[in-house]
Amino acid sequence: MKKFLPTPERPQLYLGFVFFILGGWCIVDPQTVESLSINQQYVILNDLSSLLLQCFGAQAVLVSIVIFWSTFTKKTYVIFGLFGSIPFVYFNYYFVFVEPMFSKLMLLDFFGNLSILGTCIWGAISTKQVN
Repeated sequence: MKKFLPTPERPQLYLGFVFFILGGWCIVDPQTVESLSINQQYVILNDLSSLLLQCFGAQAVLVSIVIFWSTFTKKTYVIFGLFGSIPFVYFNYYFVFVEPMFSKLMLLDFFGNLSILGTCIWGAISTKQVN
């Protein structure tokens, strides 16, 4: 049995699955996503809000496909970690606590974005060890 060693592929696969699963959920069941993530006074639950969430989900699934079939370098992980998580951590914080349009459940997304940053740090370190 192969020893479990850090490789750049593991964090890349994790990132891809996060985007694929959550984006897929937005595509398949947008009304549940909307009703769980948005505070009730802002929930619309109409065809347009479903379409917009499905478009958001489709973009996330597209990102997962790019992640799965790209070659990640240390620089890729660093850039993706910084620009693919930190602005969204602020975004989540702002719309949960400052202008509370998001429900407290969106704190999961806040921590999810921190996990993206952590995964990218893991990938950058793993890539450095392999190369």
